[in-house]
Order: sequence, then structure tokens, then C-alpha cells
Amino acid sequence: MSVTARTRRLTAALAVTTALVVGATACGGTTKDDANAADKSAAKSAAGKADPNAATKKGLTVAFLPKQVNNPYFTTSDNGGKKALQELGSTYKEVGTSSGTDTSGQVSYVNTLTQQQVDGIAVSAQDPGALCTALKQAMKNGVSVVTYDSDTKADCRNVFVSQASAEDLGRTQVQQIAQQIGNKGEIAILSAAQTATNQNTWIDYMKDELKKPEYKDIKLVKTAYGDDDAQKSFQQTQGLLQEHPKLKGIISPTTVGIKAAAQYLAGSKYKGKVKLTGLGTPNDMRAYVKNGTVDAFELWDPAKLGALAAHTAVALQSGQISGKEGETYKAGDMGEFTIGKDGVVSLGKPTVFDKKNIDQFKF
Repeated sequence: MSVTARTRRLTAALAVTTALVVGATACGGTTKDDANAADKSAAKSAAGKADPNAATKKGLTVAFLPKQVNNPYFTTSDNGGKKALQELGSTYKEVGTSSGTDTSGQVSYVNTLTQQQVDGIAVSAQDPGALCTALKQAMKNGVSVVTYDSDTKADCRNVFVSQASAEDLGRTQVQQIAQQIGNKGEIAILSAAQTATNQNTWIDYMKDELKKPEYKDIKLVKTAYGDDDAQKSFQQTQGLLQEHPKLKGIISPTTVGIKAAAQYLAGSKYKGKVKLTGLGTPNDMRAYVKNGTVDAFELWDPAKLGALAAHTAVALQSGQISGKEGETYKAGDMGEFTIGKDGVVSLGKPTVFDKKNIDQFKF
């Protein structure tokens, strides 16, 4: 590395250190040497000249920063990323906050990971804008930034790995609840954090779907927020039913929320009477499907989502993609993926789980 380049790198690292402020909480990690840093900078400068046939780099470090650690959904997705990185010959690490609404904590982790000079960051953003300054600094320092599950603003990352089409997810959840309540009655939504990008995007599509003539007898009476906290989501479910005694259905597009809502309904007089659907994992929801609390719900495979995020980060660092629309890359045995508008790549269609098929899935 030239003296000038080394000076630029050290100056940038110093700026990040200053920005960390007191209270930054991060797990330890190995700091890359200057040779690797130069490699990374070169890869970043080559962005825009992507070569899909470029060799896949090995020995990279990709850090996963979920919305919430120790959340079963993110544990599954991040383990999928870990497995993919091991197969690719690279190193996985996971850091994050125990709260699903600690945006300042996420910012601190991004800053620390940038200082540690990881090669890639895969982050599920708690807020679309709060991480932007930190993520832009990371990209400036040659870190490939992939968002997964929940996006930031488009210019704050290289690629967003979407669970499925946001439109598909929003509309199909309305279609599910409508079918279950016979296209008539009051419904409510139990979401996660009020700022969660993915939740709000899906809810916008839900509201748009509800404008269709076939749903004229369905009324959305309230959107409640459980902040991806089991106890709060349980209490919000109870509150919805007390506030709206004629409620016929609840949509909960969050794995924590739907499980908590199912737990409340299963032990109440509303079991089987108030329908519940949304996004959940088969392992969390199996008992509630089998005991008649829940008819059907949907999700993608979170392990595959994490794996695709890992493959995407490595493809970016390898110069195989830059994040531009139309670029294609391979993600192991999942096949080839194409980057769409605004740097978004979609995992695929959601799967509906019910009594007939739920035992076929173990996640």
C-alpha cells in the first residue's frame, strides 16, 4: 500500500473511532492488515465494472447485524449465512443488540465493524435512515454492505436481499385473512416496531389490497405495535380484542408477534373464533396450527435468506456484482439471482403453511 493510501485509510479509521463515542458495545474481532485493506479498497473502486466470471474471494470476514440477537428467526437466518460463508471459505461473525428498537446500538456496531475493517456487513435495519451515515462511512472504507430482511434507504447499502416481493407479502397476507373470515368483518394488524421498514412497506400493500372491491366488507380498525417483544405483543393482542370486541381477524407480519398473538388466543375464549395469520416459523407455530388456533400463515425460509445475504456480500467483494440493476450472480445450490430496481434481489415467493404441510418444515 502506498504512503498516501495508508494515510487515507488511517485517517478514515480515526474518524470512525471518534464517531464511536462512549457506550459503543461490540464483540471483539480480528483487525485486517493493510494488505487486506488495500484489497478491499481496490474491490470497492472496481464497483461499476462488475465481472460475473471473476473468481470468488476466500478468507473474507462478513459480519451479520440482525435487528435483534437471540430472536429465533434471526438465529435461523444468520446460521444460514454462517453455513454459506464456511462453504465459501470465509469467516462469519454475528453482533447486535438484544432489543429490536435500539437504533443507536446498531449504529455503534456498524461503526465498530468498520473500524475492525471487516469485508462485509449484512444488516437487518431497525430504521431506514438511522444507520445511513455509519453505513456510508463503511462503504467509503471498502466494506460491502448488504441489507437483508429490513432495508435502509437505497443509497445507504449496495444490495438489499428481500425475503420475497414486498408486494407479494403484503397482498397475500390480506388474501389469507380474507379467506379465513369469509371476506367480512373487522381486522387489525399487529406489527413490530413502528419504524421497521419491511413492516411498513408490507402494511402499505395490505392497505392497498384492502381497497379492492372484493374486500368492501372488511374493515381495518387498528394497527398495533409489539416492538418484536413477546410480552408486549401478547399484551397488544389482548388490548386489540378488548378495544374491538367484534374483531374477526388479526394479521401479524412478524414472527415474534404472530407467536405471541397465537399464545394469547390459544388460552382465551377467542380461540378458533378470531382468525390469525401473518409471518411465522413452522417450529413456532406448529402447535397452534395443530390445536386449531391458527388455520394458515406464511413465510420464506429464513436460513436461505441469510445464505443469500452471505453470497451477495462475497459476490460484491469479489467484484462479481456492484449492485446495479440487471447484474446476475450465483448463490451456490440456490441458483442464479438477478439484481432488480434500486439494488434489490428477491429470494422468491412466500410459502403458506397449514395442517397439511407444516410437518415437512423444520425451522
